[in-house]
Amino acid sequence: VSGIVAARVIPRTLEIMDRGAIEAVDSFRPTGLPTDVEALLLIELDGHPRAIEDEAQKVVEACEHEGARVEMAADDESRQRLWNARRSVSPALHHTGLKKINEDIVVPRNKMAPMLGFLQKLSADSGIRIVSFGHAGDGNIHVNIMPPPDDAEKIRQARGLVREMFRKVLELGGTISGEHGVGLTKAEYIDMEVPPRELGLMRDIKKLFDPGNILNPGKIFPAPGKATSAVEEAKKGAAGS
Repeated sequence: VSGIVAARVIPRTLEIMDRGAIEAVDSFRPTGLPTDVEALLLIELDGHPRAIEDEAQKVVEACEHEGARVEMAADDESRQRLWNARRSVSPALHHTGLKKINEDIVVPRNKMAPMLGFLQKLSADSGIRIVSFGHAGDGNIHVNIMPPPDDAEKIRQARGLVREMFRKVLELGGTISGEHGVGLTKAEYIDMEVPPRELGLMRDIKKLFDPGNILNPGKIFPAPGKATSAVEEAKKGAAGS
């Protein structure tokens, strides 16, 4: 991905699916994706036809330089088939019947490979399925930690993996949230990334502009006894699964 950016190519879309995501889609709705790979990049370009030809060649060279196998959609039907596979990831994961603990993280583009490798090892060591996919262009990875829905111990263990994952994300220079969850489900993890002094400053600014606490009450800085814990939410979800 960094090689593509270094070649001064800005793809229209640049998506990633790890082996787990590919296998889930293949079991749910076979689309002909290669299953003998560790991960898959879906890259789409737009612009003037001549410019696209030049950029496509640069993308191919960048991918092959890293040892990737490159396949290009021959027509609109082939292109649509690939995007249908990407859109099928979430339904495919629901179809497994496993509990989904969803997190979205961001790491620098050149750290995605070590991050995905870490998640694979975390899955192997814990015996809990972890499936990742997302937006490779900005390093945003949707991580799905998937314990059995009727195994309370595995669900508890899976919640512990979330904190381990966040530690690795921060070690790689990333952030614990790319798009979702900071206000409630990630509130208990914010202090992993934001130092106490900065959190205190945020609280003071909140009090200054919202002394009556009428703007998003309970978000990020919940009142004592009213915190919405990700762990508590997980327990509720497990009970209702």
